[in-house]
Amino acid sequence: MVVVKKKNGSMRLCIKFRKLNNITVFGSENIPLQDDLFDKLDDATIFSSFDLSKAYCQVPLHPDSRKHTAFQTPLGLMQWVRMPFGLATAPATFCRLMRLVTGQTPNLLSFFDDTLAFSTNWEEHVSALRTLLTLLRRYGLHINPLKVSIGADRTEFLGHAVSSGTMTPGQNKRDKILNLAAPAKKKDVRRLLGLLNYYRHFIPNFAALTYPLSDLLVKGSPEKVQWSTRCDDSLREIQRLLSSSPILVIPGMREHFIVRSDASDRGIGAVLLQEKGGILMPCRYASRKLNQTKVRYSAVERKALALVFGVTKFQRFFTFKHFTLQSDHKPLSYLKSGAHKNARLMRWALALQEFSFDVVHISGSENVHADALSRLC
Repeated sequence: MVVVKKKNGSMRLCIKFRKLNNITVFGSENIPLQDDLFDKLDDATIFSSFDLSKAYCQVPLHPDSRKHTAFQTPLGLMQWVRMPFGLATAPATFCRLMRLVTGQTPNLLSFFDDTLAFSTNWEEHVSALRTLLTLLRRYGLHINPLKVSIGADRTEFLGHAVSSGTMTPGQNKRDKILNLAAPAKKKDVRRLLGLLNYYRHFIPNFAALTYPLSDLLVKGSPEKVQWSTRCDDSLREIQRLLSSSPILVIPGMREHFIVRSDASDRGIGAVLLQEKGGILMPCRYASRKLNQTKVRYSAVERKALALVFGVTKFQRFFTFKHFTLQSDHKPLSYLKSGAHKNARLMRWALALQEFSFDVVHISGSENVHADALSRLC
């Protein structure tokens, strides 16, 4: 039995259920993808957020299961009557519950105990709020009154600040990153990279910037890490980028997408763009270093590889939609023709045949986003 202090100062009781989990039949339930949830907020302007109070403990345990959760205390053997933290099936069970509560209702999103109502006008919003509160009462679920925001034009949801089609890192998580200290052990580095990775879509050159940090986790390296100047520079640069409040637009799924890509002799990069108010704005950034084999590719092969990388990275946005590929390499304008003697280009052209797109040549001066991503690798 372990007592953990929560952010609000209250205490949470946790039990080590490792042996019970080893013989538990796992429940099957898809946990929602956060990017899919954010994509539904592209035209929302009004937000109300709610947090369930002691969420897991609102789910009753079946009487036959209670005896399996028994644990020792100074007052004797006790067992849970509500679902505790630590059970392997707890996340899937709670996600299934919230899917049943809000999954079929428009203008409502839920991710574990975080619930968001959103709309473009007050009539829709009031209707969504009435529906949500009715459902919560029907299922006997309780809201934490200290974590409620109603009718705001900006809200924090899943560590991101969302408002009128734009998204920035949440202030609390950003402050935590800005105050990070140098890690001393490998487990601290993994924890650091996990936190930074959550905001990688805001950082154009994330893969390159974190390269010195990931090198600390190479197999065979000592458990106590050697924090170098390169590592410190890498962390400080990421902190600087996040402190400048980077903004991404939330992709409008009914609007046209543009993917720009480029390649250097060291890496490839791609940017997902959409026009907002007559200006092309970034929706997502992606970049990747080239290994020793791909570094030896010819220029046209690296440029084509960057195109394929951009399409596969962002394919969920336009699997059944027409989109535009932009590159500053003129020969790639003929990629769809399939008239290639180069085996790699032919293979990549065939891989892209399932998508509907046009390849458009742009000047190098226009391709600043993707060019910078590739070179920073």
